[in-house]
Formats: sequence, C-alpha cells, structure tokens
Amino acid sequence: MSRLFAFGFGYSAQQLAPRLVARGWTAAGTARDEAKCDALRARGFEAAEFTGDVPRPDVDRLLAGTTHLLHSIPPDRHDGESHGDHVLTHYGDALADLGSLQWIGYLSTVGVYGDQHGEWVSEDTPPKPNSARTEARVSAEQAWLDFGAKTGVPVQIFRLAGIYGPGRSVFDKIKAGTARRINKQGQVFSRIHVDDIATVLEASIASPRAGAIYNVADDEPAAPGDIVAHAARMIGIEPPPEIDFEDADLPPMVRSFYEGSRKIGNARIKSELGVALRYPTFREGLASLKP
Repeated sequence: MSRLFAFGFGYSAQQLAPRLVARGWTAAGTARDEAKCDALRARGFEAAEFTGDVPRPDVDRLLAGTTHLLHSIPPDRHDGESHGDHVLTHYGDALADLGSLQWIGYLSTVGVYGDQHGEWVSEDTPPKPNSARTEARVSAEQAWLDFGAKTGVPVQIFRLAGIYGPGRSVFDKIKAGTARRINKQGQVFSRIHVDDIATVLEASIASPRAGAIYNVADDEPAAPGDIVAHAARMIGIEPPPEIDFEDADLPPMVRSFYEGSRKIGNARIKSELGVALRYPTFREGLASLKP
C-alpha cells in the first residue's frame, strides 16, 4: 500500500493528501503543536508533533512503511546563518534506511531566484538568493538532491510561487480589512493556486524524475496591487487607494518580498509532467474563490 508522509502537514499537503487517500493511500505527517495534530486526526490523518528541535518517537513510528515523502518545513536559520535542514538533521539516517521510499518532494520557494529585475526565469536560471532565508533554502535544496543521489531515492524540488486558495486569498484580506495596494514601479509577483500545486505533485508522483527541479507558478505574473483592485471590482467595492512602497509601513518580512522582482516560467511542469493548470491566471483562481 502506498503511504504519504508529510513533514509539515500544512496547506499544500492537506490539498494533496485527500486525493491520494481517495485512491487507497494512507497519509500521515507532522504539525508544530498538538492542536494542529488533533485537527489533522479529526480529518482522518495520522499526525505527530515535530517542531524541529529534537526527534520524536511518534514520528519514527508513523514513518514506517512510507513510500512517498513530502517536506515543506523551512530550514533552520538564526544569527543570519543557516543551521541545516530539520528533517535531514534528525531523520536523515532513518530515511536512508527506509527501504520503502520511492519518491521525495521538497517544497522550496521561487525566492531562491532573488531579484531578476522583472525578467523571466526558468529552472535553469542560477539561484541568486538575497537573504539569509533564501540562502538557507538553496542549501537545503542541494542537501536533499545530494541525499537522493546518495540513496538512490528520486528527489524532486518544487519551487513554489505565492500560494493562494480557499481561506488564503485577497478576498479574505479584503474581508479582514488588511488588503493594501502597494505600488512599487516594475514589481511583479508570480502565484499559484493550491489546487494546482496538488496537481503538480500528483503528476510528479506518477512520473518521478530524480534530481528534477520544477517551478510551480501560473501563467501570468502580475503586480500585487492589480490583484487587489481586480478582486475588489469583482465584489463591487472600491479598491483601496494605492500606497507608494517607500511610504508603506510594512513588517520586515513583507518588505523583504518586494526586494526581488521576477517572472516565473512554468514550461517544465507542462512539458515533463503534462500538467494543465486549472487556474492558469489569477482571474480564474479568484473567480473560483469569489464570496
């Protein structure tokens, strides 16, 4: 029997797992606290707490028989330096000895490309990390590719664009009163609906390619303010006023996202995996989420 184990059983994994369970798989994974574990168990998934600090016996128990591993926990970093990947640090040896493993998917970020001045990038574009966070991601990607080469288990890297979907869209921000139209000249972001992430992962599971790297983004990068304005018009309200980036009071983490502008090419998920995006642009995605 096929079994999915997700280190970081979060938004993307919870979109993928029900599809696999419907085909007869079992699914288990980790969450950061017992409340989140209980929520997963209530949906029929096995779960164990793992915060990345120390290995947990329950995790070892649930790993038994795993055929497919999905990993989305960010690498450890503090003091401006990367301190390794939590999973490889605590479970690398156990995974290497797990004879049932057939596929590993590591969820990374398109942030590894850094600032490309609004130009298109592909998976062949060299990473250009511009923060400790993205440097740690690049290191973690390579560590997992090395793990795959050493063990013979196919490892695939998925560089995800900005994720949106049910409960995590601009409509939710409008409702909460937190939607803002930040204007930075030439700034564009790529995004991807969580449903399409699950489709890409399913396609990779069906056709593993050791060492493959995939950009997971939709077809149309867009300025973030344009998304807010479009969503507001869809529900018949006046878009919030534009705010110049230099004048915007943004948390450091949010501001850091504006330090890189790039358009993410997605040709490889189509040519190698045969993926047809259900939501090829933000327009289709927002139409499906309109309240």
